Amino acid sequence: MVTKKDHPALTAIRQSGAGKVKVAVSDIDGILRGKYLHREKFFGAADTGFGFCDVVFGWDSGDQCYDNTQVTGWQHGFPDAQARIDLSTLRQVPWDDKVPFFLADFVNADGTPHPVCPRQVLKRVLRRAEKLGLKPMAGMEFEWFNFSETPQSWAAKQGVGPTNLTPGMFGYSLLRMADNRGFFNALMDEMAAFSVPIEGLHTETGPGVYEVAIAFSGALEAADRAILFKTGAKEIGKRFGIMPSFMAKWSAKYPGCSGHIHQSLSDGKNNLFYDARNERSMSPLFESYLAGQLACLMEFAPMFWPTINSYKRLVDGFWAPVKPTWGLDNRTASFRVIAGSPKATRLETRCPGADVNPYLAMAAVIAAGLHGVEQGLALTTPPITGTNQGADDVPRAPRSLIRATHNFKESAIARDWFGDTFVDHFAATREWEHRQWQDAVTDWELKRYFEII
Repeated sequence: MVTKKDHPALTAIRQSGAGKVKVAVSDIDGILRGKYLHREKFFGAADTGFGFCDVVFGWDSGDQCYDNTQVTGWQHGFPDAQARIDLSTLRQVPWDDKVPFFLADFVNADGTPHPVCPRQVLKRVLRRAEKLGLKPMAGMEFEWFNFSETPQSWAAKQGVGPTNLTPGMFGYSLLRMADNRGFFNALMDEMAAFSVPIEGLHTETGPGVYEVAIAFSGALEAADRAILFKTGAKEIGKRFGIMPSFMAKWSAKYPGCSGHIHQSLSDGKNNLFYDARNERSMSPLFESYLAGQLACLMEFAPMFWPTINSYKRLVDGFWAPVKPTWGLDNRTASFRVIAGSPKATRLETRCPGADVNPYLAMAAVIAAGLHGVEQGLALTTPPITGTNQGADDVPRAPRSLIRATHNFKESAIARDWFGDTFVDHFAATREWEHRQWQDAVTDWELKRYFEII
């Protein structure tokens, strides 16, 4: 009988002679928080877990502690929560002397999944998929801007006027790829060595903007790869004096940055979205899955658009879709049906931004789709054509985080799929985010009112 101590990952660490191991967890905003563990401490942690301060669920992206949450907070004293290392996530970090690396999940004292741990939220959805006999497959794409900045130079600019890595609007430009060949090749090669395989990488429309397509896999692995890519790109960029930014919209002049999610359902062997008998090659299962996403988009909105800035991307006339619409190979729709071969038929959910927490966005799209499957929802709306032609009567997405959060908090479907504890906690963190924005004085206000009012 193979015991945990005989796990191949632990054997690999023993044989490597590594003196330390890096471990990381996702916070609510999709920021990896982690630490190095001494070799001996790691072996103990791999067996029984290790303590990790639960403040990672109790503060925002700027380390400011929430004052409106119940799961964690000053009232509890921010104790250690139990983190369990997922030994299947073993990687070596090529840009950190090949130090062994693992992801971890939070659990309760009794070993059950922690209800607000983002990776556990996705696992909860995947367990329900498994009961349906379905295996969600997925792959993520990100667009992001790159700047010739360091943390020090950006701090000196006080958050205003970043220097673009390259000038001009050069999508798919080999010329602009050559301008920063070292960074470009490091992303392709070192991410592959980090077990984050990239299918495609190219420049997008905008100064210094790139787009990456991460290879398709099981949904949990796809979310792991996505969060590791975002962190890894930032770490690799430091070596070249480059600061990548995955915020949804850094400038009103340019298109925003997306976080598209490609999906299909498998029975372990076959792509269940494909049906050769259908004129669109869409199976009834695919149609119900798509109908579920159309039905749930507005209710799950903060999991797709989690920040104040997310809603600056949802502007009419730019690339980001603003209505729950679907189309056949139509990039102006929120849901792009790519119907072709048995292998390639899939759904691309195009509405999320690059600022998503990959675990929560992945949980949301799959839960929405499976809601449609469980309820046997019919695809009653026709596909749009052209630029949203046929979507005149479809309501657009909310323009503010607080409105989207209210819809999410009141959603019975969200509570069914993600649990009351997560919904209440995540909603509270988004309400906090809204309050921080309300209290801020922006450069827009200074430019508009300072002199003339």
